Amino acid sequence: RQSDHEGDLVGWLLGAREGGMDGIVINPGALTHYSYVLRDAIEAAAVPVVEVHMTNIYAREELRRHSVISAACRATIAGAGAGGYHVALEALPWITG
Repeated sequence: RQSDHEGDLVGWLLGAREGGMDGIVINPGALTHYSYVLRDAIEAAAVPVVEVHMTNIYAREELRRHSVISAACRATIAGAGAGGYHVALEALPWITG
């Protein structure tokens, strides 16, 4: 699922378990740095979540080095480009337990 609307993402995350999802791969974009409501929704989703960033956010300017989302996720993959999504999908079975 893709949405640029924070509320859509929150609603989708909150319905993840009932929707039969076993895990989620998410690229929160700019929401990474300030969306505590998205972080809370990830925690409430009750399914494993892998955070993915195509660029290495930890090598960016100070403001963009911190993710408020990471603590709610089982893993974070950053800097692997589009391949990070594939790595996240491969990792999900290993971190769902």
